[in-house]
Amino acid sequence: MDEIPILHAAPLAYENSEFLNSPDGRILRILSEYSEPLARFRHERIQDTVVFFGSARFASLSDAQGALTVLEKPGSARPANYEEQKKRVGAAILMARYYEEARTLAYKLTEWNMTLPYKKHRFVVTSGGGPGIMEAANRGAREAGGKTIGLNIRLPFEQYPNRYITPELNFEFHYFFMRKYWFAYLAKALVIFPGGFGTLDELFEILTLVQTQKLAKKVLVLIYGGKEYWQKILNIDALIEFGAVSPEDRELYRFVDSPDEAFTMLRDGLTKYHLQRPLPQAEAHTEQEGPEIAATQPRPAAYGAAGQRSQGDGTKVVEKIDRRKKS
Repeated sequence: MDEIPILHAAPLAYENSEFLNSPDGRILRILSEYSEPLARFRHERIQDTVVFFGSARFASLSDAQGALTVLEKPGSARPANYEEQKKRVGAAILMARYYEEARTLAYKLTEWNMTLPYKKHRFVVTSGGGPGIMEAANRGAREAGGKTIGLNIRLPFEQYPNRYITPELNFEFHYFFMRKYWFAYLAKALVIFPGGFGTLDELFEILTLVQTQKLAKKVLVLIYGGKEYWQKILNIDALIEFGAVSPEDRELYRFVDSPDEAFTMLRDGLTKYHLQRPLPQAEAHTEQEGPEIAATQPRPAAYGAAGQRSQGDGTKVVEKIDRRKKS
């Protein structure tokens, strides 16, 4: 009879990489993308944020002009698609203004928030952590001498951490929904620069949360570049005309067109809604213990037991429910 070999200790469950990366370990991976950032935010004394969104494809002005210089270098053979490349580089130079203005706005905001008399860091500039407008926001905040957050996502292209993120606040997410959670969780304001699908996704994600009162806080939403970009992209008036949204939903956001205008709105709005009010007991506790939590609003009185919303004080819903019970 063969001798049974000695059995070595099995790996601890939390050190078992095969299990952690399997479908059965998904819940632990999700929880990790909640708990690990929370621990780091507490350690770095981050209370709340201002989030910058925008295209990953917009370069700085110096980079865009450098690309044009290379393309038109004297003595170099022109590529077969020269006109197409020149047009693309010209567009990059045009859109580079948004990179530079995001950088300027982040600098102004950080310079101001560093003067606030709080033990924890308030209104920290936060981005998706990648290139383009995200880099510009982190860069401006870094140049002002403040902390700045990058919430990166692992993608096959375009997304890599930019060099201006505070190293201790550089995050990498696998799950889009956990990354979105952290964008909304701490944000007191959102600045939407020109961008594509991802930018639109984040804009409407936050607007939906604000519209449906799922965040128990005032979130300022500034849409930057309204005259030149967003008014060509967004047609909110058509949504109102078709009855898809209400006219008052226009009040959920503001268009801005310069760093000075955006900074004034941010400073005044953040001061009014988040600095000039006494802290409730729950928030005073989080000021001591951790980041300020984006609590969910309680169900308003206008909602009946069936979860339906009335147009007034809720009596129509209640009457409808009572009639249903009697029948």
